[in-house]
Amino acid sequence: MNPNELTISAARDALRKRELSAVDLTMACMTAMDAGDGLNAFVHKTPEIALDQARLADGRIATGDAPAMCGIPLGIKDLFCTKGVLSQAGSNILKGFKPEYESTVTSKLFEAGAVMLGKLNMDEFAMGSSNETSCYGNAVNPWRRDNDAAALTPGGSSGGSAAAVAADLCLAATGTDTGGSIRQPAAFTGIVGIKPTYGRVSRWGVVAFASSLDQAGPMTKSVRDAAIMLGAMAGHDAKDATSADLAVPDFEAALTGDIRGKRIGIPREYRMDGIPAEIDKLWDSGVAMMKDAGAEIVDISLPHTKYALPAYYVIAPAEASSNLARYDGVRYGHRAKLALGDAITDMYEKTRAEGFGAEVQRRIMVGTYVLSAGFYDAYYNRARKVRALIKRDFELVFAAGIDAILTPATPSSAFGLGEMANADPIEMYLNDVFTVTVNLAGLPGISVPVGLDHKGLPLGLQLIGRPWEEGELLNHAYVLERAAHFVAKAAKWW
Repeated sequence: MNPNELTISAARDALRKRELSAVDLTMACMTAMDAGDGLNAFVHKTPEIALDQARLADGRIATGDAPAMCGIPLGIKDLFCTKGVLSQAGSNILKGFKPEYESTVTSKLFEAGAVMLGKLNMDEFAMGSSNETSCYGNAVNPWRRDNDAAALTPGGSSGGSAAAVAADLCLAATGTDTGGSIRQPAAFTGIVGIKPTYGRVSRWGVVAFASSLDQAGPMTKSVRDAAIMLGAMAGHDAKDATSADLAVPDFEAALTGDIRGKRIGIPREYRMDGIPAEIDKLWDSGVAMMKDAGAEIVDISLPHTKYALPAYYVIAPAEASSNLARYDGVRYGHRAKLALGDAITDMYEKTRAEGFGAEVQRRIMVGTYVLSAGFYDAYYNRARKVRALIKRDFELVFAAGIDAILTPATPSSAFGLGEMANADPIEMYLNDVFTVTVNLAGLPGISVPVGLDHKGLPLGLQLIGRPWEEGELLNHAYVLERAAHFVAKAAKWW
């Protein structure tokens, strides 16, 4: 096995035993990263920074000061501000922007000794489900359908992160999840992705899409790796008013593999019309796996689920409309060329027209519309009330003794790049049908690869946990992972 193919846990053990150096591990990832340029996953490479950080990690390991993430090469989603390194959020309007500060998440990872290989592709401002709205061009899924060379989406918005991890270009990556943007691409590429409880991980220094929904999390090759990396990312941050002042437990220690007596809820509302039979079969297999592990399977109801997608696509664009108003060409990023006689308003309009892509413009317009004086109560306030009802559904279920909820992660396997280019945007939004409720309710959720469809593409199942109980959620996912024995890898073609 090449060093870049290791998991975080295996690499940690090899580094501590001095069987491998952080520099050698980083070099192996950099070689794989260059060979994987066809995936368009890494959009800004930082080899000098990576090697400097790897040398420092080797020094820490030599002295016995080696946190679990020390020497581990990572990819960082372009949404995270990294000091002195291009951080464009996949958008032309931030072209050339190099922050003078470091996001809290990347600061924590670097303090733990992690190594940054570079910045990863993503949908523009995290708005998309296929990584086709990026100013860098499409990221490409390392998987292929059987006997078909057509390029597939790695999912979105964290498509570059998912592709890089699945292709072993890095050992793990950061992602962000506003409506499923960690869990959906994880499912499409056969990796693990966890969206923590809202407030568990700081949002400071992460370019905002929808502030009440955004949450950062790890994208990894295994559940154990997700537990290790989440422990390094999580924690209270005084710079983030939404950050929870709670102690960070040892998530890895929670992986006991014992879920006997735990009650797993199966929501009847997720058995939706039109869902492929393969997804239902996978779900039933997951139920059987949890039952065989000693869990009690309970039929539950989340009655307001059917309103989640429309509520999400009112709230998220409304918050995006507000957040993206700061990009005007005045202080940083792109500024349009002006004609003689143009006023400041002309500069705003031309800059935003040139800098924002079509999907971002669409969501800004929708968000501005639902916040306007005549429609605020009809749309935005009503969506907020629906959100409260969705959250209440989960609270009632957990209060009744349910420990975790098992659902599909996506309504299909990965689709072809360009296949939905001319479709109604709502068809693309339906990719989030199983994931948006988790963001609306602020709950933790994780996607675990469980099997392959008839085309040979990975499929994932989602587990939803109680708020602040990521340790227990990860343990449920660990049981599912071990029972599924998912070991398939994308065939190397790039």
